[in-house]
Amino acid sequence: MTATTSPPSGMGDAPPGSARRAVGATAQFEALYRSCASDLYAYVASMLRDAAAAEDVTALAFERAYRRRALFDLRRGSARGWLFAIARNAALDELRRRARSRALLDEPADESTPAEVDDELGERRLLVRAGLAQLDAREREVILLKFVGRLSNGELARVLGCSESSAGTRLHRAIKRLREVCHAPQ
Repeated sequence: MTATTSPPSGMGDAPPGSARRAVGATAQFEALYRSCASDLYAYVASMLRDAAAAEDVTALAFERAYRRRALFDLRRGSARGWLFAIARNAALDELRRRARSRALLDEPADESTPAEVDDELGERRLLVRAGLAQLDAREREVILLKFVGRLSNGELARVLGCSESSAGTRLHRAIKRLREVCHAPQ
């Protein structure tokens, strides 16, 4: 009889009769949820521009991750990057279902109220939103993943399905393009 082991992340299903390992895997998944839920929701909301749909897609992403936790391989990237990849796919599925002509949003969600934001910061946000609207979908996506999703370049690479250096290059080019359309100094 061969022994079954959990993935390096400890998030996989425990072998039969191993309640302690199952409790540990559940605790690790709960920690992943607590550390990523608000960033994941913000990213999905910025893609969908619909708070209710973003809540549903975020919940769906966590459900898919929980069901597939045994497939997670720490050697291929962080749990956070893996989770954002699942959320990205779920959000794109939602956009396809809606049959939108554009797969990504023109601007990130702004949850602040005008009273909370000073005039200069408000003007900058408007300028950035207008600049994001002028970017193509790939440029906008990499910027949203990095700054709304707060992903590292390694996590960004995993979500985009490319090397870390390629993700860094894409990000650099997208930021450069955003600065150009916003007429910001290089």
